[in-house]
Amino acid sequence: MNAIFPGSFDPVTCGHINLIKRASKIFSEVTVLVMTNTNKHGLFSPAERVALLETSVACFENVKVLSLEADLTVRAAESLGADVIIRGARNGQDFEAERSIADMNRHLAPEIETILLPAVEKYSFISSTLVKEVARFDGNLAGLVPDIVAHALKEKMC
Repeated sequence: MNAIFPGSFDPVTCGHINLIKRASKIFSEVTVLVMTNTNKHGLFSPAERVALLETSVACFENVKVLSLEADLTVRAAESLGADVIIRGARNGQDFEAERSIADMNRHLAPEIETILLPAVEKYSFISSTLVKEVARFDGNLAGLVPDIVAHALKEKMC
């Protein structure tokens, strides 16, 4: 079975990497799909996000990273031959939001399943938005993002 893990990943966090690692143990192939969120203005370009992700997931042999302009996630899953869309949920609020999205995706493409992976406790408070705020004020990013991402954030914030 093949899966996609879509997101804006702006930037990728340790929570994202943990979900990718766990998914890579379940599925034969995982495609991390960097997508454009039309409701957000990105700090990193899609190409930069892909590069940061590729470096961060290089140790997972069955994981690849692709970029896709604005499109429906289920359409991307269909075009990539994915059976499953992986999503993460940090808390009940995330779960409810993801459930609504999963219901819509099921309506659009009933043959594609959505699997929600709960965040492990040590990453449950991390979000890309909060990470950018910490970086903006030169806070400690250790344990929040991979080292390469921390370096890239510091360069962006200078």
